[in-house]
Amino acid sequence: MKKLYRAANLPEAHLLRGLLAQAGIEALVFNENAQGGVGQLPFTEAWPEVWVAQDRDLARARDIVESFEGRSATGADLRCPSCAEDNPGSFQSCWRCGAALG
Repeated sequence: MKKLYRAANLPEAHLLRGLLAQAGIEALVFNENAQGGVGQLPFTEAWPEVWVAQDRDLARARDIVESFEGRSATGADLRCPSCAEDNPGSFQSCWRCGAALG
């Protein structure tokens, strides 16, 4: 098991874990309840983390993270390949039908 990503918040961590699951990569989110420890722990130690269960999946998972980070930075609209609905560039799945974007 290897740490893949430290997320800024819990929804971001679960969004990335969902993308990994869609690619067939088993991943876990740690520090889900660590926000209560802020003040006693450094705040960066309380951020949610995404860990890949199988070391062999790490390279593919890093590619997904790179795409995830690049997509949220561009902000360009994405057209759903399933229903042709336009979605904000930061979305990973279609708001209308739930299909994976990109």
